[in-house]
Amino acid sequence: MASALRSLARRRRLWLCLGLFLLLAGAALMAPWLAPSDPYDLSQVELRDSLRPPWWLADSLPGHPLGTDIQGRDLLSLMLYGARVSLAIGLGAVLLQLLLGVTLGLLSGYRGGRLDALLMRWADVQLAFSTLMMAIVIGAVVKAAFGGAFYGHYGIWLLILIIGLSEWPLYARTVRASVMAEKRKEYIEAARVLGFSAPRIVLRHLLPNTLPALLVISGAQIGQAIMAEAALSFLGLGLPETQPSLGSLIKSGFDYLQSGAWWITLLPGAYLVLTVLAVNLLGDAWREHLDPYRVPVALRSRGG
Repeated sequence: MASALRSLARRRRLWLCLGLFLLLAGAALMAPWLAPSDPYDLSQVELRDSLRPPWWLADSLPGHPLGTDIQGRDLLSLMLYGARVSLAIGLGAVLLQLLLGVTLGLLSGYRGGRLDALLMRWADVQLAFSTLMMAIVIGAVVKAAFGGAFYGHYGIWLLILIIGLSEWPLYARTVRASVMAEKRKEYIEAARVLGFSAPRIVLRHLLPNTLPALLVISGAQIGQAIMAEAALSFLGLGLPETQPSLGSLIKSGFDYLQSGAWWITLLPGAYLVLTVLAVNLLGDAWREHLDPYRVPVALRSRGG
């Protein structure tokens, strides 16, 4: 009975996290229909409405339920549109990490030899630095080389590139370890004897064995990529204020935090924290579901 209750509680947490994530992500995707105004349309912005508080405080404005920022833009609209950008950057960066890491991990693990040594030493050097440090270095170099205007115009793609290039070694090392463990097994040797090509062996026999681990890693990496974008925006290496993300909103309101306009920073920050928390908890639930040592509830009950 106790085991069944624990299983039910885990499932309830899973569904709650999934519901929270779908609610936040769905609201972001539906921003053009849910947002009170379009933050990119300057004709809808009134500077005289700047720094108005949320609806439950005095001096609030009708039509701006969460208040306005320093430029008079509706904060709820900024948060919904900004969440779209942050989620796009997080998903895009993880896809790039996945593509680079899986490709290099498969090459390193299957070929071995000097190529394996070279790729893994490269990964070791990169892992010696934190993700944020690598992203700051790459972002600063790109911004200095191409200028602030170029960085602002292609900011989303550049952030995807920066964050993606900073985290591929995690995937590469995971895939390499799995491939090296599998490639010596009998079914792989049989495939070689039958004359299967190396790409066919890698893609049809070795790659599928890495997918459960990759899915678990990706769940955690999406949240980390969203936080990395917020950190880069806070440090001035993110998107400009004209192209809001949750990170740039937090940065734009930080200077007004002590003056009483706390909502510009804290409300986008709460949206960011809830989104990342939901993603991470979903990743943890998926990891538990795929755990090979997890004993089903029915078997535990039969065993006493």
